[in-house]
Amino acid sequence: MAKTASLLVLSNELLKDILDHIESDPDISVSIDRRAYLSVESFRPPSPPLPSRAQDIGNFRLVCSRFAELGVPYQWTRVATRLSPSGLRRLDRICSRKHLAKHTRKFSYLVPFFYGEGREHVEDILHAHNGRLQSLDASYFKRKAEDQRTIIESGEDVRVLRNAMAAFTSLQHVQILRVQDEADRHLLDFLQEREASGAPVVELKWTPACVHATKTIGEALMHTQSPFSRFSGPMMNTQSALAIKRSIPHTVSFLASRLTCLELHFDDGLDLNERVGELSDLFRIVFSAAKNLQALHIGFPSRMPINQRLEDIFHNVQWERLRAFGIQAWRLESNEIINLARRHSKTLRGLRLRDVHLKEGSMWKDVLSMLRSEMELLDWVSLRRVDYAKHFDELWAGVMEVADDPPAGASDSDNDDDFPTQFSVSDGGVESDEEDSDDHSDADTDHGPEANELALSPDTPVSLPFCTCSRSSYPASADDLGDNGSFVLYHQRKMWEKWVIGRCPEHSAG
Repeated sequence: MAKTASLLVLSNELLKDILDHIESDPDISVSIDRRAYLSVESFRPPSPPLPSRAQDIGNFRLVCSRFAELGVPYQWTRVATRLSPSGLRRLDRICSRKHLAKHTRKFSYLVPFFYGEGREHVEDILHAHNGRLQSLDASYFKRKAEDQRTIIESGEDVRVLRNAMAAFTSLQHVQILRVQDEADRHLLDFLQEREASGAPVVELKWTPACVHATKTIGEALMHTQSPFSRFSGPMMNTQSALAIKRSIPHTVSFLASRLTCLELHFDDGLDLNERVGELSDLFRIVFSAAKNLQALHIGFPSRMPINQRLEDIFHNVQWERLRAFGIQAWRLESNEIINLARRHSKTLRGLRLRDVHLKEGSMWKDVLSMLRSEMELLDWVSLRRVDYAKHFDELWAGVMEVADDPPAGASDSDNDDDFPTQFSVSDGGVESDEEDSDDHSDADTDHGPEANELALSPDTPVSLPFCTCSRSSYPASADDLGDNGSFVLYHQRKMWEKWVIGRCPEHSAG
């Protein structure tokens, strides 16, 4: 009778291959200079594993102590915690188990709206509008408001966060995300509609929540000398940045010096431009200290492109290791983009210019010409919804939201740029205005139809440049790109992206 093969005789490498089919290898992530990196690694809120997968990993770990040890990284590489009594208790338990916490590399802090003035009116509002809000429980909101007050006054979140940052000895990435459950969303929508009526309201505010979360996370990282090197905040508030500057100014430079990757997306009110201007000095401190940056993104809402000079934010800093750079929602002159790119022409492999609108007197062809001729290492460029400022203003005059599809009818729903215009995590999953599929884009010429267009002749030494001008289907000169200085069509900017990186190896060399 033949013996039955046992899983126990399999090598650790084969067992890890099995685990990889259940859950991806935690040691594998998108390279920092790839087009997919910023969205996949930072701007996509953490999705919990499917129940079946989580159960499979759990069952695998129950087999024996060897399997338990092999499965630990697959369960604890990423930890997401909500700012709530139950969330903090869970985080505290994880931190008490050092053999688990040492595997955590990414920490996502899920922060809800804070209840402010008028929380005592919740019950009155629900009773007065029972027909529309009958599914909501007043005691639920009152309990949440009381929980928040207790946590903040007791400093429980500060204590737990410090323990967590100390326990996460392999921590690389810290992320702050806004979270809403269905009940909060219904109440918030209702309160916003009633805001102009003058009736008593309950304040649900993101600004104090973001300020508190940013401050406590910063203090915890500083206190524990955390090894983290990446920070992302896809729904940051300018007031939170100012609060950090005022309350823990020495922390800013210290934390910035640790960073290899920084991704910030601000989403304030109508006075966003003025508030960003107030942050100029803080940005100077941060970017001057962040000498090791390899990836950087600073973005604003598509509907409200700011009117700040690039160097009022970046202060002519040159990062010697910068490989990926992105900005979103900006009104600029062409020479601002050219000068910043030129400073990093020896290192930059990816450039994202999303919702960037050029001012009068500037033309996109000048920017594109420089990128094509001088940025020899550039692997990809993203020009999603680039335009001219005057045309943008004419299109969206009086409109508060900028949709992905321009009113002129040309769809701009490409799948290769993925800084969502809206960020929010809900109990039901991820809310964003589009699917995240940068990794499938064929605008990155390492993949897709362009990948094999420039095949080498067998007789051509690989080390020598070779001319492909006659084989290119794109214009030879920037003057032939069809840039009219007034507006940019969808098909134009898609062609421009490929033109920039489709340079001739011989005639663009040197």
